[in-house]
Amino acid sequence: MEPRFVIQLALCVVAGWLAIGFAGLAHLRRTRVVAHGLFPAGALLGVLLFGLGLYAMRSPAQTLVLPIGLPGLPFHLRLDALSAYFLTVLGLVSTGVSAFSSGYFRKGEGTPPGLLCFEYHVCLASLALVLLANDAYSFLVAWEMLTISATFLVMSNHRIAEIRGAAFLYFLISHAGALALLICFGLLQANTGDYSFDAMRAQHLAPFWASVAFLLALFGFGAKAGIFPLHVWLPEAHPAAPSPVSALMSGFVLKAGLYGMLRTVFDLLHLQIAWWGVLMLALGLFTALLGVVFSAIQSDMKRLLAYSSIENIGLMFVSLGLAVLFRAFGMNGLAALAVTALLYQIASHAAFKSLLFVGTGSVLHATGERNLGRLGGLIHRMPWTAWAALVGALASAGLPPLSGFVSEWLLLQSFLFTPGLPNAFLNMAVPLIAALIALVAALAGYTMVKFFGIVFLGQPREASLARAHDAGGWERAGFGWFVAASVLLGLMPVQIVRALTPVVRQLAGADLGAAISAGGWLLLAPTGVERASYMPAVFLAFFVGCCGLAFVLVRRFYHGRLRRAVPWACGNPFVTARMQDSAEGFGQPIRTIFAPFFKIERSVPSPFDAQPTYRVVASDRTWGWIYAPLARGLRWLGALAGRLQAGRIAVYLTCSFVALITLLMLVRQ
Repeated sequence: MEPRFVIQLALCVVAGWLAIGFAGLAHLRRTRVVAHGLFPAGALLGVLLFGLGLYAMRSPAQTLVLPIGLPGLPFHLRLDALSAYFLTVLGLVSTGVSAFSSGYFRKGEGTPPGLLCFEYHVCLASLALVLLANDAYSFLVAWEMLTISATFLVMSNHRIAEIRGAAFLYFLISHAGALALLICFGLLQANTGDYSFDAMRAQHLAPFWASVAFLLALFGFGAKAGIFPLHVWLPEAHPAAPSPVSALMSGFVLKAGLYGMLRTVFDLLHLQIAWWGVLMLALGLFTALLGVVFSAIQSDMKRLLAYSSIENIGLMFVSLGLAVLFRAFGMNGLAALAVTALLYQIASHAAFKSLLFVGTGSVLHATGERNLGRLGGLIHRMPWTAWAALVGALASAGLPPLSGFVSEWLLLQSFLFTPGLPNAFLNMAVPLIAALIALVAALAGYTMVKFFGIVFLGQPREASLARAHDAGGWERAGFGWFVAASVLLGLMPVQIVRALTPVVRQLAGADLGAAISAGGWLLLAPTGVERASYMPAVFLAFFVGCCGLAFVLVRRFYHGRLRRAVPWACGNPFVTARMQDSAEGFGQPIRTIFAPFFKIERSVPSPFDAQPTYRVVASDRTWGWIYAPLARGLRWLGALAGRLQAGRIAVYLTCSFVALITLLMLVRQ
């Protein structure tokens, strides 16, 4: 191929998505055209982008300059191994979500279907442009396009006040992060006068200014990723958005923040400092703990998955922190292992969390319910959805032989080498972090048992569930795409880790080398066969063999003595749906053990109440500890600034003069 052919094809995909979006505006209320014509076309472009990304990961970096934008500020684009990998993941997510949307949006939402199509495809195009941008100007333009389009997608059912509030919260936090990124890029180009990333790569900042730029990037990209304490928009926006939008946001929009951190820390900044890694380790660990604990007590299935995404993002920042820590001490081989774990987590989470969100979308469409306490027994009415959700839940729980296990196993392998760090405090603290990561993994499994068991198993908790219907053809196509991705990522880790080698080498300055191939194509041994290895095919064969043996034994020796009987009902005449485990019952031990994480509010009914109701609300203390004081401080500053608005022209001229002098001093420096 020609040197720029692949990046030009990627731009054609972006242009195609934009064209589909504008076609949606032309067919604003023609649901059939949008659902059965435009969304499938977007899915096909996603498949093309997926293939282009896989090819570009093995190709040399390609650059392109587009003569658009402001005078003297054209769009600089670059396709290297890192951006190609994220384009591959974007293609993976967009294909499945677009196919699912073809069936999901056949009845429309609060927004006309053509407008939803426009917002959705603009969001996809802006994500691709973020990954291709090679200068601060084009990056921030695409970043703002992403924020605005995602805000309108969240606000699809805009007639509901809570949904408008969730969209505004996302918009506010995203723009606070964008302001931090603007200052960060200003620092990175301060001595060059050039906003291109190539110029930023060529200069070397002093450690102090590099640390300031790192903190600004952590705030700016962490706001998009949902790292603590900037995570508060996630459990509000995900339930408010339509399920395909939630799948896109959790599957990839959060990863845009991780892409920004990788691009800044390992590409634009030429040094890694140990305390950067420690900070990301601490923030990632607390984010993961907070997310999984809140996920375990939720009664709303979309809020449960939103907090689960916070947990996964926390684990990814733990991997990123480990990679930075290893690089800071010159242990590039171990940094390569941590980066591999991070990249595997990104792809794995994109597959199984998108699968879980589209699964909840089918349940919501079929039943009209998000409350776990009003669901149950849906495996009989919605078998396709149930089996797809089971694969997603098992992968999210980190069970072999699915994708979630490989990513967490690689992360724990990275922790096994931390005793080699040349720092006594880290040698003591990092193993404790590894133990807490194991606790997070166990709680994630507990949460997925709650999610799948209450929604799909047992008896229906509402009579209306008898009318539930399974997903249609397009929705099943979306399920199948994500199920295949989750299974293949779990069964083919050796091949996938090999494919990630160019990306790992670009970020870590090293790769896993011959250790990957030491055990053959069936054996994953990232640090050598003698240390640790994993054979997913053998595990799968063993699991299937045990299940088959149990089935044969039961059929051969016990089948004739089996009988169907009503289960024991504790002395009651019959079993009712209320006798089943509830979402609140599952969450009660977690609420008790991890009580410091929650702000508990209880409302006890009056003894004379004819229909007494006991309510327990567990809310995030982040609101009271951080955001409430911040809001009070901003109101105080606003009132103070309001005193200047006295109608006196001299005061206004003085403020303008001071602002002008300040800006001139900054520009001169």
